[in-house]
Amino acid sequence: MSFFKKLKEKITVQTETVTEKFKDGLSKTRDSFAGKVNDLVARYRKVDEDFFDELEEILIGADVGVNTVMELIDELKLEVKRRNIQDTKEVKSVISEKLVEIYESGGNASSELNFQTDGLTVILVVGVNGVGKTTTIGKLANKFKLEGKNVLLAAGDTFRAGAIEQLEVWGERVGVDVIKQSSGSDPAAVMYDAIQAAKARKVDVLLCDTAGRLQNKVNLMKELEKVKRVIEREIPDAPHEVLLVLDATTGQNALSQAKIFSEATNVTGIALTKLDGTAKGGIVLAIRNELNIPVKFVGLGEKVDDLQPFNAEQYVYGLFADMVEQEQE
Repeated sequence: MSFFKKLKEKITVQTETVTEKFKDGLSKTRDSFAGKVNDLVARYRKVDEDFFDELEEILIGADVGVNTVMELIDELKLEVKRRNIQDTKEVKSVISEKLVEIYESGGNASSELNFQTDGLTVILVVGVNGVGKTTTIGKLANKFKLEGKNVLLAAGDTFRAGAIEQLEVWGERVGVDVIKQSSGSDPAAVMYDAIQAAKARKVDVLLCDTAGRLQNKVNLMKELEKVKRVIEREIPDAPHEVLLVLDATTGQNALSQAKIFSEATNVTGIALTKLDGTAKGGIVLAIRNELNIPVKFVGLGEKVDDLQPFNAEQYVYGLFADMVEQEQE
């Protein structure tokens, strides 16, 4: 049985809605990436060095990342030799198989959040301005509330004009309270107030917004470290998650941001926004493989429920949906 058939069987166990979201959300990447792979396969009758050279260019063009591409090409060459594959059409299934393997090979690849079964779960949300951080917090608050959790928001981005108001709009929209101070206040003081309020109200999840002025990189990282210290002092094992929000449309720049934030805070997962708005959805693999940080959520559209827990099989299906369905016919 080919990997495409196995993939189809695996995802049919999952909800059809999620499958459609990944399929629709990755349409730009799929149209570009799968189209080029199909063209490559049509032009080559046999799998040779020239074939792999062109495949390498296609993968780099999809922002899979140079290091990850080199690793993937080496794996593909070994697998093609091991299976004695001559026909280029058979390589498509092997590519999809290896993409899933690369994502899942680096230790903990789960999109599950570290929720506390008893007591408050604190999630610190970090990222530069403009990546969709506040929107992501709003969508997460909505998701957790629908799951029956009692949620509170902390307006820790006190420096960006309109940031507190933007979070309040989301709070009103999804029916969740926001703990805030005046613009320009000390973010650490906001976090202290938010934790006291969360404890008093017996809240399940506290989502903490933070500043994201990367042009003042040193100051920003010091600020984040201070915020983290205050949270740790009040709740010793918190924050339970540090989610880094990245904009998929920025490609390799997102990878650079991830490296910077990982140095300042122990980033436990990535929320990758605007994946539906780019043809370079391979950035998911570059982030996972080069930084060993799991992608926990992906933004697949504008709607409040379009922020989805990441799933490697659904992702690869989204990249190869047309090929998977052709094989099913």
